Amino acid sequence: MTAMRLDHLSYAAEPDGLAGTADRLANQLSAEFTDGGVHPRFGTRNMVLPLASSQYLEIVEVLDHPASDKAPFGQAVRARSEAGGGWLGWVVGVDDIGSVEKRLEREAVPGNRFRPDGVELRWRQIGIQGFQSDPQLPFFIEWEGDPSLHPAYAADTDLALVALDIAGDGARVADWLDAPVDHVLDGLDVNWLAPHGNPGILAATFSGPRGLVRI
Repeated sequence: MTAMRLDHLSYAAEPDGLAGTADRLANQLSAEFTDGGVHPRFGTRNMVLPLASSQYLEIVEVLDHPASDKAPFGQAVRARSEAGGGWLGWVVGVDDIGSVEKRLEREAVPGNRFRPDGVELRWRQIGIQGFQSDPQLPFFIEWEGDPSLHPAYAADTDLALVALDIAGDGARVADWLDAPVDHVLDGLDVNWLAPHGNPGILAATFSGPRGLVRI
């Protein structure tokens, strides 16, 4: 079994766009997002905020680009933003995405983005279609290249994710992960709630300069 860990949370831009959404969340968290750059294969762009424990929060926005109509991730971002924005999903980092490919019987797709300084980040991801059909499910990512390019590498921050409220079924998610959920979300207080609409992340609680902040 490949090692798994929570890599990041994704939040879809609200009606005021990427910058407006980032400013609002930054004010709530007393922290600053940075421009993450464009995902050319997916027709999206993001802003990122490093967290403790090598995790990060991204806000993502769909672009007016043909890739966003074809790529499942772009489709998912567009749909969530058109519904008002908010929590999009959670992403699990793995060390061997080949084992996930074998289990899901499909191939991972390459992803990349260019930071404003021109540095390219590369990864492979899989599971977007499962996430599209059932948003309580995470998708999987394996980063490539220099580990120091990870958005939360050696982040000097006291801002930490401490809890998640998820509408869904922990057993269903564990089956998707092929691993105990509490191993993947180690150290987090996870509250599973019965869906009263679409499943997925309802709220995330962070510990930081203002104490506990629930978004």
